[in-house]
Amino acid sequence: MSNSMDDVAANAQALFIIGSNTSEQHPVFGTMLRRAIRKRGVKLIVADPRRIDMTDFAMMHIRQKPGTDIALLNGLMYIILEKGWEDKAFIEERCENFDEFKATVMQYPPEKASEITGVPVEQLYAAAEIMGTTKPMAVMWAMGITQHIVGVRNVMTLANLQMLLGNMGKPGGGVNPLRGQNNVQGACDMGGLPNVYSAYQPVINEEVRAKFAKAWGVNSDQSSVNSGLSPKVGLTVTEMIPGILENKIRALYIMGEDPATSDPDSAHIRHCLESIDFLVLQDIFPTETAAFADVLLPGTSFAEKTGTFSNTERRVQLVRQAIAPLGESKPDWQITAEIAKRVIGDQSSVTRKIDLDAPWAKWEYKSPTDIMAEINALTPSYAGVTHARLEKGERLQWPVLNAEHPGTPILHTKAFARGKGKFMPIDHVPAPELPDDDYPMILSTGRVLYHWHGGEMTRRAKGLMEVYSEALVEINPMDAEKLGVNGHKTLRVTSRRGSIEAEAWVTDRVPPGMVYANFHFPEASANELTIAALDPVSKIPSFKVCAVKVELVK
Repeated sequence: MSNSMDDVAANAQALFIIGSNTSEQHPVFGTMLRRAIRKRGVKLIVADPRRIDMTDFAMMHIRQKPGTDIALLNGLMYIILEKGWEDKAFIEERCENFDEFKATVMQYPPEKASEITGVPVEQLYAAAEIMGTTKPMAVMWAMGITQHIVGVRNVMTLANLQMLLGNMGKPGGGVNPLRGQNNVQGACDMGGLPNVYSAYQPVINEEVRAKFAKAWGVNSDQSSVNSGLSPKVGLTVTEMIPGILENKIRALYIMGEDPATSDPDSAHIRHCLESIDFLVLQDIFPTETAAFADVLLPGTSFAEKTGTFSNTERRVQLVRQAIAPLGESKPDWQITAEIAKRVIGDQSSVTRKIDLDAPWAKWEYKSPTDIMAEINALTPSYAGVTHARLEKGERLQWPVLNAEHPGTPILHTKAFARGKGKFMPIDHVPAPELPDDDYPMILSTGRVLYHWHGGEMTRRAKGLMEVYSEALVEINPMDAEKLGVNGHKTLRVTSRRGSIEAEAWVTDRVPPGMVYANFHFPEASANELTIAALDPVSKIPSFKVCAVKVELVK
């Protein structure tokens, strides 16, 4: 998030939520937003094909067709430009490439945007007026925006909107992606992406590789056996697992992830995992992926270890160990360090240009504090984040540039990271698989309030299972009537990749022609149906749109 959650709740005059079921997936923030709407009269616009709970608090609910977000946003920006509601001073002082961007937007008059999205023209005008005349406006989104083949382009278009309105770098504004899991922000910050080291330092940058090579005592140019720092961009998980069948990947080390449940086209994923030469799985419970593992390593839960989480607003939070690790389990960092020491073996005869007193010299970390010291040394945005400061209760949102720096609650206040913000001309691209005669309905997938991701933890909670005990498929009453659904009847949902059977939930939460399913229950996981079409940049799958047929199970 470019802004903080409490800043948005306290200072935004308008909220635009698109592709985020905020109250169910981010309930704390959702509560803050609802309170701001009730107490301060903040204007809320929700854009979502489904009628989510946040729409009960919205001034306007836009129900665009799944996969048409770019056309929707371009249509709104056309009207903003037509009415002169853009922030001309901000555009002139802080941005570039405006003319090329405008030329693309002007190809989406309201009538065309309405035809693509299914949103009435008058509703487009009403939403654009709220956005153009109510400042500041904060934009929030989640995986309903990113899990498309145009996920990156969707995000760029939302950035276009906020630059156009001058809502960047200001209290109550900004672009605010809501992360899908509790420490995914921290994982990305620490280099959990195939093209960067920590703090998003590119692996292709020679100076960056030289810095890490010096710290770790290796060669940055891979000129020797002891190098290890490659300028090549690696693979994402959605590329690695299919790569098994292409002999690109022969071994996998999976930590805290369950691709057999969470990746698209589950049957193909299982086939790939069956074909891998060697698979190590490190987790707190045996997952669906555990059936394919050669070695299981018992990690610990958050309550059994000390460390930090970096949350969706870039705030680093200290977690303290509450109980001793159960059984033979160990904190993940200890397991990884023990494996690393065995991999590198005896280094006594190797000349390494490294500070041998540093804990990371021989993977001799005594505690997570030593790991944070390494992060401080190599990660500019975390340079001033220490356990000592967090213990004192300091609120630190990166970048924290040194030990005295207070952190950065709002990004881009004076300039963007690249200098001027660059408007990007973005055109609508249809989803890779749309309804036809054989598969006449659209499936969209997601999560529900009572369960989390693959459900390995939440399905073990008796109270949660009493509330939501089985997979449900949401279907509109009109479609249910056509199928002859009467009460709780079992549906068979089939795509080109597989089929599931689950109970029908007849509800107007979904529009006619669309069904909605989750992947919390392995016996009827939506990912048996989803398509493994990827965004060409982020390699995120298109979980939100695929074509299906729905039948009543007799």
